[in-house]
Amino acid sequence: MKNLIKHIALIIFVMGLLINVNAQSHSQMEFSCQTCHACETPTKTNPCLIACPREMMVTVYQSPEQSPDIITLDKLKSREDLYEPVQFTHRLHAEMAGMSGGCAMCHHYNPPGNVVPCSDCHSAERKREDISIPDLKAAFHRQCMDCHQQWSEKVECKSCHELNSSGKSAFDKQRKAAERVHPPIIEPKKLVYNTPSYEGTLVTFFHNEHTNLYKFECVDCHQNESCAKCHDTRTPVEDEGILFTLKHKKCSSCHDTENNCSSCHSNKELTPFNHKQRTGFALTPYHTKLNCVNCHTKAKVFSGLSTDCNSCHESWGPENFNHSIVGIELSENHIEWTCDVCHDNRNFTAKPSCNMCHDEDITYPDYEPGERTK
Repeated sequence: MKNLIKHIALIIFVMGLLINVNAQSHSQMEFSCQTCHACETPTKTNPCLIACPREMMVTVYQSPEQSPDIITLDKLKSREDLYEPVQFTHRLHAEMAGMSGGCAMCHHYNPPGNVVPCSDCHSAERKREDISIPDLKAAFHRQCMDCHQQWSEKVECKSCHELNSSGKSAFDKQRKAAERVHPPIIEPKKLVYNTPSYEGTLVTFFHNEHTNLYKFECVDCHQNESCAKCHDTRTPVEDEGILFTLKHKKCSSCHDTENNCSSCHSNKELTPFNHKQRTGFALTPYHTKLNCVNCHTKAKVFSGLSTDCNSCHESWGPENFNHSIVGIELSENHIEWTCDVCHDNRNFTAKPSCNMCHDEDITYPDYEPGERTK
């Protein structure tokens, strides 16, 4: 009886150690309990685990350039297999994923740190304890076919698999797979939409301004995209796809569409964005080469800013300002003066005044206070 009690005590002690180790490992993780558990107080008997994929666990934010070009899927390879390991064109797929859900489309569960392989969660064995998690073969097929069936409605084995008896070497297959690239996507400069608006039927959308000036990424507007969204699924892959007229994210997601219809709607095509016409503040030559986000630092918000130089250039003052930056290096007669001698009320966007020192026949820009540097 004493031996039985000792054994029970030993088992309880060991279980306590294991629970403590498990708790310690969880405490070091960089996310809250609610990331994996649905209830506030999970227990061993009722862990209330959230089903995968757990969106909050997705921490894969690499670019296609950081990923391998080709991944050989050989975890399932055996001597009796009918097919060779699949040469997966990872870079090509990653580039297209950037137009939709990003890396999370495939890497739907990833704790903080490096990208984990599929086999960490999906067992290569068909017989497994938890049948709610697909085995590795099923996971591969489900992941690939869900997208490819949208394209052609059916997927043939030979689209991905090479017969063992084909005689082609792994190197040849990898080279062939690496040569497959998506044709460059030509970015439109301008799109004109005909709308049923009473305020003006034409909407001119300058796509290049949103990407080059405003620094928008594709996924900011193009969401939940797929190959079938751009290409006619009835067109063979080898042929040039037909680009659909797509409805992307609504303009109202960023723009005020309630109070200023005329900023987009007109009865004629609008001209490209002009800072002076739109805001009343003319960009000087030293600002025209900047991106909007250099001054409008709040992400994707381009509201009015102060025209006072000090609002951006806080460190500038008469004692350290290099006047040649604005295109004129001041002469010895002018360099000692404070800014407000020439710039009335420190208004640097207005034409400088010479009246403080000179007669009325001396005016800018007929007479300049130094030499031009630009």
